[in-house]
Amino acid sequence: MSQDDTEHGKHFNIIVNGRKREIVASSLTYDDVVNLAFDNQPPRGEGLIITVTYSKGPHNSSGTLVTGQTVEIKSGMVFNATPTDRS
Repeated sequence: MSQDDTEHGKHFNIIVNGRKREIVASSLTYDDVVNLAFDNQPPRGEGLIITVTYSKGPHNSSGTLVTGQTVEIKSGMVFNATPTDRS
């Protein structure tokens, strides 16, 4: 999350895995969303991946995030992070 956003006090209300979250940033990374979804303790295990999807976004209204990607956010945006076994 960008330091500049924190200094300017921009707040966004989003939903992550069905829970309301207030964010002080204009964008989130894949890792940010995973940490919000699982209270900074993402599930771990061999063959386990976490699929992150979003909807109600500002530019691309919906999509998928992968490791290393960032998405601009807006209030009302919805994120889902789902652990999935690769098998």
